[in-house]
Amino acid sequence: MNRPARQQIIGKTVLHVAGLAKEFQGNGAMITALRDVNLSVHQGEMVAVMGSSGTGKSTLLFILGLLLHPTRGSYHMLGRDMLRLNRKAQAEIRRKFIGFVFQSSDMVETCSVHENLELPLIYADVRRAERPVRIDEALKRVNMAHRLRHPTNLLSGGERQRVGIARALVNRPCLILADEPTGQVDQANGQRIMDCFERIAGDGKTAIIVVTHDPVVAARCPRMCRLEDGVLYEQ
Repeated sequence: MNRPARQQIIGKTVLHVAGLAKEFQGNGAMITALRDVNLSVHQGEMVAVMGSSGTGKSTLLFILGLLLHPTRGSYHMLGRDMLRLNRKAQAEIRRKFIGFVFQSSDMVETCSVHENLELPLIYADVRRAERPVRIDEALKRVNMAHRLRHPTNLLSGGERQRVGIARALVNRPCLILADEPTGQVDQANGQRIMDCFERIAGDGKTAIIVVTHDPVVAARCPRMCRLEDGVLYEQ
């Protein structure tokens, strides 16, 4: 069941892109994935980016996540020019300021929930003494603290995805990028996942961009954009 969009607490600008374009060379011809994309997202905003397969949604997400360089355009995050940073500096931004939620959660199957959440903290050089606090905090925000020591491979699909959201939260990012986060769960678990995102955005500190093809998921986001043939339209 669709719910009315909640009022967002809007803070400072987290990201701003202007004139963003991405082209790929393929089969002897230039393929344009994105065309002149303009987007600003602020703290506390939850934004849906809708579009069918092949419209450029994943390309946009990869650029915003500093995993792909645009052909042209500008990208600023928290006032810094992301495209002028070298790869090492961009990796540092990813580790400390961006959280990713994937369609399949991508957990390390041989590790416990605790160990899966500790890995990004280790990569971000968070002190050992601080890690349990952050892990507990993140799991509580998605109502999964009771699964702290649980083997990852014994979690249900919905539980895995909520743990994936907790993993995105442990480094206290200013931006969460979610790629079809409800794509592999049933409708009830999809609603629980969107509940989690609403609570996270509700703190007024974190911006969330949800890439989806599902209009039910998009309707849970107070702001909606649509990608068509690489062009982003605000709705």
